[in-house]
Amino acid sequence: MGEWVVPGREETMARLMRGYARVAGFARDQDYTVADRLEERAADHADTPFILFEEQRLTFAEVNARANRVAHGARAAGLGKGDVVALMMYNRPDFVAIWLGLAKIGVVTALINTSATGNVLAHAMKQVGAKALIVDAELGEAVAALPDGDIPGLLWEQAEEGRPLSGLKRARDFNAEMAAASDADPDRALRAGVKMGDPLYLIFTSGTTGLPKAAKMSHMRFVNAGEMMGGLMEFGPGDVFYCVLPLYHGAGGMVVPSTSLAFGVPFVLRRKFSASGFWPDVRRHGITAFYYIGEICRYLLNAPARADDADNSLRVMTGAGLKGELWTAFQQRFGVAQVFEGLGSTEANYGITNVDNKVGSVGRVPYPAHTNMKFVRYDVEADDHVRDADGRLVEARPGEVAELIAEVLGGTGVGGYFEGYTSAAATEQKLLRDVVKRGDVWFRSGDLVRFDAEDYFYFVDRIGNTYRWKGENVSTEEVAAVLGGFAGPDVVNVYGVKVPATEGRAGMVALTYADPAAFDPHAFYQFATARLAHYAVPVFVRLSREAEMTTTFKLRKVELQREGYAPDRVHGDALFVADAAAGRYVPLTPDALDRLGIAPFAAEN
Repeated sequence: MGEWVVPGREETMARLMRGYARVAGFARDQDYTVADRLEERAADHADTPFILFEEQRLTFAEVNARANRVAHGARAAGLGKGDVVALMMYNRPDFVAIWLGLAKIGVVTALINTSATGNVLAHAMKQVGAKALIVDAELGEAVAALPDGDIPGLLWEQAEEGRPLSGLKRARDFNAEMAAASDADPDRALRAGVKMGDPLYLIFTSGTTGLPKAAKMSHMRFVNAGEMMGGLMEFGPGDVFYCVLPLYHGAGGMVVPSTSLAFGVPFVLRRKFSASGFWPDVRRHGITAFYYIGEICRYLLNAPARADDADNSLRVMTGAGLKGELWTAFQQRFGVAQVFEGLGSTEANYGITNVDNKVGSVGRVPYPAHTNMKFVRYDVEADDHVRDADGRLVEARPGEVAELIAEVLGGTGVGGYFEGYTSAAATEQKLLRDVVKRGDVWFRSGDLVRFDAEDYFYFVDRIGNTYRWKGENVSTEEVAAVLGGFAGPDVVNVYGVKVPATEGRAGMVALTYADPAAFDPHAFYQFATARLAHYAVPVFVRLSREAEMTTTFKLRKVELQREGYAPDRVHGDALFVADAAAGRYVPLTPDALDRLGIAPFAAEN
């Protein structure tokens, strides 16, 4: 890679317009849905592969026919426009065909996290008011464990071809009923009145604690995602997208299939991410693009280098969470021409995308005055916004930490549209009112960012993850980015923990090793102290064989914070504490804590 040169703002804007121009004409009140889009592709790209899955090759026409059976079968079972059906299924083509089919008769699908069990699963179905549940036979046990009153009245069990049903009580055989249904396009009148701004499906936010919230995802939002990202990445007839993330979440389940539908190109679907299977898949299918989460890139880089690493078809990647220390290394080792790092969320009414290949940046806002976003100063210590003498929020200047907020706009266009959650209370919690003028409404991202003089933005941390130690604010993300350069651990997860009788939180890092014995406590201490301010050097180290992650590859911190540095709470993981006098991390023992003047860990509520 050559030396990066700052492009002019006009050049950045021209690149962004490759995506923006494709969605400029969309409106929430348009009589157009994702079902219409599928039927268009089934007509004009009938024999083009839509989904490539293991040995299966399903064309747009074939997926449309499957979706039609779902539509007719669901209609025969009494479902219709406005009903909600919960779908709980592992990654496979049926997942996509089912919600596409339900959309053909105006049914909204609630995409359930496959790891949900017990109260979380029951809460999810109650929160969306599910009239029916379609469950993967391999997940039948989770449903069987629920009280009958927590299961929707209409229950289907769906087994992958060649696999048996689980025998779930009172469940109907989904495959048998769909096989008996017509594969012809249903009458469009069955979805009459459904507009682009209406919900297509509901996606549960992947929070690290508490009960998830169901975010509304409209037909417009889905169509917009594919048009925008495919436009930015300059998709054409030869492109193939790769999905290794769960289909029940927006990262994999929205952007990837939407782009395929927008451009009439295939996507390759995996059951789950595999570091060993990644590059064989890329070469086998001629994959040109993939949607990443930063930790996936770390896993791929941690695999042993091969002479043919750069011998692949991958030209572009888009996603979030790719830390700077991995970015250049990934591009150079694997020969990927461009990275489109972005910042947003499942429910966000804004988006920032890096179209300039600037390492470490989540993107540029070339003309900030002409967006619905503002960047308002945030006081981490007070855990609140900074306000002026009149109580107004204060806009940040270059270099200052700010929360990104985005105005909720009226009208019928794509920009600034906040769809909210199924819970009115949860929706209101995400909003700020009367920020600039009386009556305005703004979406709170919860993301702390900073920007430079060229208006390139950098993710700092999530609100709540930044902690204060020795009178200084510490970003878990920024510390993790530095420590990620230390050779050895597969995952670096930084968080703050309470120390009794001490102000603030002390830094702690969980390092994931296949063999924890490989950890060098002296080398790690020297690495950290040479690169971090003294207050940012982690006080404690925890060694784990597996990382605490959500199913969408987001690092969990809350449980780790609760377990802290208590030996009886860390499930046998090795603990170390920084010993400045020794110039190393030493095993955490009662004697070591006493010698260093650190009180034993006290559990938080």
